[in-house]
Amino acid sequence: MIWLIAGLILFLGVHSMRIVAPGFRDRMIAARGENAWKGIYSVVALAGLLLIIWGYGQARPDAAFLYEPPVFMRHIVSSLMLIAMILLVAAYVPDGHIKKRVKHPMLTAVKVWAFAHILANGDLATLILAGSFLAWAVVDRISLKRRGDPEFGAVSLRGDVIAVVVGTAITIWFILQLHAFLFGVSPI
Repeated sequence: MIWLIAGLILFLGVHSMRIVAPGFRDRMIAARGENAWKGIYSVVALAGLLLIIWGYGQARPDAAFLYEPPVFMRHIVSSLMLIAMILLVAAYVPDGHIKKRVKHPMLTAVKVWAFAHILANGDLATLILAGSFLAWAVVDRISLKRRGDPEFGAVSLRGDVIAVVVGTAITIWFILQLHAFLFGVSPI
């Protein structure tokens, strides 16, 4: 479990610089340049992500089970994951109504993903992983709200259609194949 926690500290720590040390990023860019900052940030985030993946794989088989989710929860979780995927795609497509309404679809997708996984899994490793991401996303959203929400120009239905179609396709792929391939567990 220590490697999972170390990975979470690295990954979420580097993603929390603007929350805990707002001027640090600006000072690093001024001192070393934007590319150097992006390089350091990427290396630390990647190291954290790899530790999370490896640590979770090590911790999950031996993790204590705190509760057993009911079978019907799989349907609710699949629906939540569809929403999460649509929001995730909406964060990266041209401005649509979804992005304008949600303001920070990536953070909302992380919150929905984390909540869904807490509902679906009762083991301690998953609760630490998903709970950490959920807590971080809530704190980051509060921080972003204090700094000011993004401004949106004209929005189009095109971004929403892309988000829904691509998000749905990715969700179906995850449910039918990708989740089992990547994580060794079929969601259905």
